[in-house]
Parts: sequence; structure tokens; C-alpha cells
Amino acid sequence: MENKSRLEAIGAYLPPATMSTPEFLARMDKVLNLDLFKITGIAERRVADDTGENPEDCMTMAVSAARDALDRSRYAPEEIDIVISCSITRTTDGRSFQFEPSFAHRIAKEIGAEAAIHFDVTNACAGMMTGVYLLDRMIRSGEVRNGLVVSGEHITPVAFTAAREMEHSRDPQFASLSIGDSAAAVVLDRATDDGDVIHDIELMTCSEYSHLCLVTPSDDTGDLAMYTDNREMHSEDRLALWPTFHGDRLAESGRRFTDEGYDFIVQHQVSGRFVEFVTEVGGRMFGAQMPQTLAIVDQFANTATTSHYLVLYRALAEGRIPKGSKVLLVPAASGVVTGFLSATISCLEV
Repeated sequence: MENKSRLEAIGAYLPPATMSTPEFLARMDKVLNLDLFKITGIAERRVADDTGENPEDCMTMAVSAARDALDRSRYAPEEIDIVISCSITRTTDGRSFQFEPSFAHRIAKEIGAEAAIHFDVTNACAGMMTGVYLLDRMIRSGEVRNGLVVSGEHITPVAFTAAREMEHSRDPQFASLSIGDSAAAVVLDRATDDGDVIHDIELMTCSEYSHLCLVTPSDDTGDLAMYTDNREMHSEDRLALWPTFHGDRLAESGRRFTDEGYDFIVQHQVSGRFVEFVTEVGGRMFGAQMPQTLAIVDQFANTATTSHYLVLYRALAEGRIPKGSKVLLVPAASGVVTGFLSATISCLEV
């Protein structure tokens, strides 16, 4: 078969500390009587302990997820050709932000993949999807044999900023209330048959909407904050970008969504309502019954770049994805970034 890639191994890390939605709402300084669970479907989230003697941060969580993936991989760390780090947040030593040296360089050194090519890529919540896209193309071209894509997201500080600063439920920091911490990692290598292969991975950016969701220092205090125009970001026109793009790319090769035989679909874990609505929009536009939805937003909230792979990890751990299933992952990120990854997975185990 032509060079294609597959998802060879998967790993994750979840901070032990759990914060329920009522516990989180108790931190709200100004907004009272907000039914966050009803609005988002989020019951709890994981929160990294960034103040302890051995603080959790993006780096420590990413390294843990990478080691977890390698523990299930056929490849030893020194056999990994490339390491790609994809996180939005880049904290180390607790809450210190680091841009140089690259996270990928440090992660590769920590896990023992010191001979690997390494680089960072940032593409909002589509970061890990972008890393997998790049690695897929490198494997297809024959440039590398395998690689590790990893992300650690220590993003709850924006949620705590919102809890301190929000004035009302329509505040542009509202989306920050749906954030949780985690890390995920995947190993890709060359596929040998159609029973274990990435069939398609395509991404599209509509940069004219990049202003709809921005992470910056807070306008009020300088703390890390996220400002989102939820109405515009999640309007039906924005959500229609995915099925339009997906349908057009399939049509280029004479294919239709209804013929693809997807068993499961994983949307970006923004909220329970978002997952339902974007899938409904896709079903209408494709004129198709949609695959079974896999979601964990109720337990872990929106974990940014790691969300799709954390869903896969948990579903595999719970035995919910039979071997040979065809899974569709649909990114939705600031930018606006959309697209799709479809893969048949047989070797992944947790």
C-alpha cells in the first residue's frame, strides 16, 4: 500500500485533583446563581497543583503523557524519529512561561529521545491535530518512520481569572469557565494495512475569525485571561464550516459522507451543548444519520489541544471502541480552525 500513517500508541495524564462545578462556582466573586452545569454539562474538571513541592505544569504533565504512550508503544524512546509539542500553555516550574528552549526539546530529553528531531507548534485548540497532520505528512513522504505528538495543558489559570473578574453571565470571559487541565500523547508510525490506518487528515483555517477568541493578559489585572465572542464563535454559520469543508474534500475523490462508514465521532469538548449542536448541524448538511458520539466533557471539561485524544484514551480504557472501528475526529479551534481526521484503529490499547 502507499505510504500512510497509523495511530500506534496513545497515552495521557490527568492531575489527581478534581474540582466539582459547585466548588468552582464558590470561587466566583461577582456572578451569583449561575447554573454552569445546566449551561455546559460540566460536572467537574481536573486541576493541576502548581504550588506544591513538586508542582504540576505543562512540562511535567506532557512528559508523563509521553511516557505513558511509550509504555504501550513498540518503540523505545531512542527509536523515536521526531517529537512535536503542541500545547497552547507552556508553563514550567509551576506557573513560569517558557518559550526557549522549545518544549519539544525538553520533552525529548526527559523521555530519552535525545536523537529525535524536535519542534513546537501552536494552533490554538487544534494544536495536537496540527501536530498529527504534520507527522502524518512526514511519514507519508518517507522523511521519518515514526514520531511522538504530545501536549500538556495547564490552562485552568484562565478559569480562575474569569471567576475573579466576570461581571455577568454574558461576560466575554464566560468560555473560560469550561476549562480543565490534562496532557495527551500519541505515537504514529507507518501503516501496513487498511485495518489500522489514518485514512484522512485535513485542516482549514479561516483567519478572518481569529479575533473571536483570544488569550491575553487580563484587561483588569494582567492575569492570564481568555476573551471569547461565544455568539459569533458558535453561530451556525461557523459550525457549518466543518461539514462544508469535509464534504468538499470527500467530493474531490468521488466520496460521500454517508459512504464512509464512521462508527464514532469525537467533537472538540467545548461543552455538552456544543457537541450536540455541531453534530446536529453536520447531520443536516450531510443528510445523514451521524455516528455514535464519544464525549467526556462532563468529567474533564474543555482540555484544549488534548481533548480529542483524551476522549479516545478514556473510551479505549473503558472498552467502548471495538478493534477495527472507524473513528472521526472533528477539531474546532480559534482561528477559526476546522477539519477532520478519520482513522481505523485496531492496535491502540489502554
